Amino acid sequence: MVRRGRECSVAEALEVVGERWSLLALREIMLGERRFNQIAENTGASRDILAVRLRKLVDAGVLEKVQYEAHPPRHEYHPTEAGRALQPILLGLMAWGDKYVHQGEPPTLWRHACGEVLEPATVCAHCGDPVDAPGTRAIRLGAVH
Repeated sequence: MVRRGRECSVAEALEVVGERWSLLALREIMLGERRFNQIAENTGASRDILAVRLRKLVDAGVLEKVQYEAHPPRHEYHPTEAGRALQPILLGLMAWGDKYVHQGEPPTLWRHACGEVLEPATVCAHCGDPVDAPGTRAIRLGAVH
């Protein structure tokens, strides 16, 4: 019998975006880089691996491929609604890395529309309080297969 583990949206999401080069490509696209060559240069990914990861993100509906030149055909990668919804996740991962992994000043800062340096925080949509481990508990768990 093959054990598949617990049914879980985290596991399903990781099937789409849970690979280093996919996340780094998404980082570059969120920073405004849209063209393959620039994404490859800024991530350090090999062109073959990056092409596969970008194709998977397009197939999953996270990115769309938009032609910007006809002769020769050239494309850019733009985030879809699903792709844009990943920005808070990437910002949260960046903040975690800044605090617990990176030594020194954070290498990248974002400015929020309010004018201040962005400090991402996850809050409850109903009450606005911060989400933290002691204040949350699962009320339904996916089945274990």
